[in-house]
Amino acid sequence: MPRSMECEKQQGEWRICEVQAGWSDEIADVAALEKNIFSDAWTENGIRNTLCQENGIVLGMWRGDLLAGYVILYYVLDEGEIARIAVDPSCRRQGVATGMLGHLVKICKEKGIWRLMLEARTSNEAALSFYKKSGFTEDGVRKGYYTNPCEDAILMSKLL
Repeated sequence: MPRSMECEKQQGEWRICEVQAGWSDEIADVAALEKNIFSDAWTENGIRNTLCQENGIVLGMWRGDLLAGYVILYYVLDEGEIARIAVDPSCRRQGVATGMLGHLVKICKEKGIWRLMLEARTSNEAALSFYKKSGFTEDGVRKGYYTNPCEDAILMSKLL
């Protein structure tokens, strides 16, 4: 479980909370999972900088001491962009992404955010399927958006 006791939201054995800028252990957890999942991983400082911005949210989900997943959102006015969403490989297909997205939608509605946007690699069939099942629709393609390897991005959005 997060070592910071301010994280009190519970969902069964899972704990969901907004990571705060001063939570160095949790930021390290997010950075470690980020490095494990993405070829273009953000650093601890990059994640900390996100948390220092008024328009950034980092939401984490823990089971015990294990960070099962996280989502990073930036928002302006009534629109939010999911910049990152990741689930530890050992926790996939256990409702982690669904739980985080549901909690994120609740936070967005409280902040007056009514549209979520994201992009995903064309090869990431699992993510694309999850987003479609979660109510996102395809808006277009951004050619050559990703590097390492070079790949197109599918642009998606969802009205809340």
